[in-house]
Amino acid sequence: MSSADAKALIEQAVQDFLEEVPALKPLKLVVGVDLIGGRSDLQQFRLKLPEVEVTKDMATDARVRVEMRRDFFNRMVEFEAKVPDWHQAFSEGRAKATGVDQYLRLIANVVEKQEERARLRRARH
Repeated sequence: MSSADAKALIEQAVQDFLEEVPALKPLKLVVGVDLIGGRSDLQQFRLKLPEVEVTKDMATDARVRVEMRRDFFNRMVEFEAKVPDWHQAFSEGRAKATGVDQYLRLIANVVEKQEERARLRRARH
């Protein structure tokens, strides 16, 4: 996969995620995205929010860094993974987030509340 393809997939995944968790849309944050390929293949991207601007860059100013295998990321995007799928991926260690604890906790709390709202909506119907 070329870095242009990866850039487009990251943008798509983030846009989809923000549609499901609109409370995170105004969040100002720089995220480093590390997609790991083969033995020495690593593609690094800088994701700037709230603009959802992705560039091929080491993201030295990132407050949060997300890391996962590139083939896993491709499958998640291809199958249009939803918030619970991403949550499971992070819980199982297939994706990893590190960085400033306040940001990580804020994102986790907002996602958790969104999942609760979604469960309640489904239960009512």
